[in-house]
Amino acid sequence: MSHRPRKRFGQNFLQDDSVIERIVGYVNPQPGERIVEIGPGQGALTRSILKRVGEMDAVELDRDLLEPLAKTCGPLGTLRIHNADVLKFDFRSLCHEPKCLRLVGNLPYNISTPLLFHLIEQADVIRDMHFMLQKEVVDRMAAGPGSKTFGRLSVMLQVSCDVTPLFDIGPEAFYPPPKVDSSVVRVLPKAQPLVDKDEMGSFGALVTAAFAQRRKTLRNNLREVMDIGVLENLGIDPGRRAETLSLDEFIALHRAAIDSTAHP
Repeated sequence: MSHRPRKRFGQNFLQDDSVIERIVGYVNPQPGERIVEIGPGQGALTRSILKRVGEMDAVELDRDLLEPLAKTCGPLGTLRIHNADVLKFDFRSLCHEPKCLRLVGNLPYNISTPLLFHLIEQADVIRDMHFMLQKEVVDRMAAGPGSKTFGRLSVMLQVSCDVTPLFDIGPEAFYPPPKVDSSVVRVLPKAQPLVDKDEMGSFGALVTAAFAQRRKTLRNNLREVMDIGVLENLGIDPGRRAETLSLDEFIALHRAAIDSTAHP
């Protein structure tokens, strides 16, 4: 398939067969499962999965890839291609049952963070996700408190999902080779998120405020959005930085902030 990779779509096509097979081994797709690939590109991963499952879905934005993708994958099974912007795509439209979708993909680096937030919002229909991402993003996804990479993405993802980095991939596995290393990560939506779905918006606003300026303390970052006395009542030193708080502390802080608003 002849196609010039487009920078505006963040296209770096996976071309290393050993990496493809390793990813498919971790996914272990089975016939009858609803597999959805994000950004199939030239179909390297698509073909390997489609041979195993017989039918699957793919979401691809680049119209120039649609016909070649359909042609090369046609003999292997049924590939339903959705020409859409994945940041706006409704995954629930593919399946309405809980935990019915298995997502895979080599995610464009330029949209990876907003895409992860988009997927979190639809986690009720997602069983698992196996993605290739920039290694730096995977490090942030899986980071723990006290780490320099622990931030808003870490907290918001980990209250909804279990995150497991699987293995790293060098630039030479792609065309064109990116200027950074990549990693494959497994993301499993929790059966019961640590924050209620109805409260995720307010929790996200609190976390965003806490990390607004990483070098500043909680006292400085949160004083516009809550009474700092709430921190002290929980035994959390307002002089700490957001990156030192555990998930449990963020959740307790959010609950206490809600209660203080409800009962001033």
